[in-house]
Amino acid sequence: MMRRMIVASLMLLPHAALAQDVPGIEICTAEKTMERRTGCLQSNVNFLKASLTKASLEHQQKIDAANRQIDALKAAVIGLQSSVAQLQGQVQALGKPNGAAKEAPKAPTSVPAAK
Repeated sequence: MMRRMIVASLMLLPHAALAQDVPGIEICTAEKTMERRTGCLQSNVNFLKASLTKASLEHQQKIDAANRQIDALKAAVIGLQSSVAQLQGQVQALGKPNGAAKEAPKAPTSVPAAK
């Protein structure tokens, strides 16, 4: 029943309302008069200009997001570098209690020959 009502209401609409222009590239060579051909070409130009503007904005937003991510990663690297420097300072301080380096015991250079 609902389907019949929809079909009936669509039949009451003028045919022009059903066939709307969908923006896109049109073939303008089929137009006979110069005015219609010019209008068709202008429509194509407007569509291409709008498409390029939209694509340009989308790509600029992606570039801006990537730049923000790069800046955040740079800040994280700087923080990690300072943490590593602090840890290296602490390790050096623990390894040199009196400021003198501890020397590891040396292995003997010559082994006595067994007889």
